[in-house]
Amino acid sequence: MRRLLDNLTVRVLTAVALGVVVGIVWPEFGKALKPLGDTFVNLVRMVIAPIIFLTIVAGIATIGDLKHVGRVGGKAFLYFEVVTTFALAIGLVIVNVTKPGAGLDVSSMAKGDISRYAQAGQEMKFVDYLVHIVPSSVVDAFAKGEILQVVFFAVLFGIALTMSGEIGRNITDGCERLAQVFFKLVAIIMHVAPLGAFGAMAFTVGSFGLKTLLPLGRLMLDVYLTMFLFVFVVLNVICRLSGFSLWEFLTYIREEILLVLGTSSSEAALPGMLEKLERYGCSKSVVRLVIPTGYSFNLDGTSIYLSMALIFIAQVFRVDLSVGQQIGILLILMLTSKGAAGVTGSGFIVLASTLAAMRVVPLEGLALLLGVDRFMSEARAIVNLIGNGVATLVIARSEGAFDEAKRAEALEQQHRRRVGIAA
Repeated sequence: MRRLLDNLTVRVLTAVALGVVVGIVWPEFGKALKPLGDTFVNLVRMVIAPIIFLTIVAGIATIGDLKHVGRVGGKAFLYFEVVTTFALAIGLVIVNVTKPGAGLDVSSMAKGDISRYAQAGQEMKFVDYLVHIVPSSVVDAFAKGEILQVVFFAVLFGIALTMSGEIGRNITDGCERLAQVFFKLVAIIMHVAPLGAFGAMAFTVGSFGLKTLLPLGRLMLDVYLTMFLFVFVVLNVICRLSGFSLWEFLTYIREEILLVLGTSSSEAALPGMLEKLERYGCSKSVVRLVIPTGYSFNLDGTSIYLSMALIFIAQVFRVDLSVGQQIGILLILMLTSKGAAGVTGSGFIVLASTLAAMRVVPLEGLALLLGVDRFMSEARAIVNLIGNGVATLVIARSEGAFDEAKRAEALEQQHRRRVGIAA
């Protein structure tokens, strides 16, 4: 029993279930638990920017050969673009087939205040997204947790280290050691993960309930179904072509998946994913390049949600979009879904900016999604997490940087722990 209680997977799953119960039975109390979830997410975000910086720098400097860095980076970005574009496309196809917004009465649906998202979306143009990548101050990027800016600076810093010879190697060693300290810090933070998951889930269910979300239930169902198909069909095929078992990998990272389920934040699982992928057999240099950059550029779950949400709003307001207009939506989202990474409320800002650019679908339609958005954020974050893990496996295999012996050892260790818990 003691071993069972010590297992993070069991504790997070129990906390999520208790949070749902509290939110349904005592909704006001559930709303009051919001600080628990927010505090845990803030604890994670406190260390994410330094971890991303240190891992990217160490990954680039460890490779040493800038041509090799460019090849790995090029493969990663090509993979990210192809797969996220496919995610956007599959979202568009399914939402057009199932038509979750057709026939819904707008007046009977729960709405929220979208003024801050609408204003940000109207003001944020694609050029602004590009300019946003380069920080005006490195300190400011770290202070505000601007992940895209941290990634940009880390890549430049890692390249500069590689070009600095012996001095660069000494600093690289220092970055490696400092990264280990941050991983230990994350291990401390993870002890309160069940508490954060409990608070976040209780607040979500307590705030939005279930009755007010019934009109949007069809959209939720379609989004979940699409993400399920994307993971178990698209990503499964990609894994098989690269010689991996998707189910085996999902079982291996189940603790990280449950942590994301409870907190609605894929950032919470970043340190664990870095360590587990290295233990699973991927080379450290590939892991530390692909995973952190994937958090900004490889958002499969977010891409599916964005395309489906936008067409859903059009269907609700009886706006019949042509094939050409929907292709235009796809092209816009291909750019803005990456450009807004790391911006607070980026999903709504991307939707708002796309609607503002089209000037066909009413911008106020975003208000319909505010209540149900939280219930779909877990699915988005989980698919983002799995997608980045699969991307790392694929690129590691293509680079000949995957160790089968380490994978077998990692799976054996996991099996022994599972048997020990069961006993």
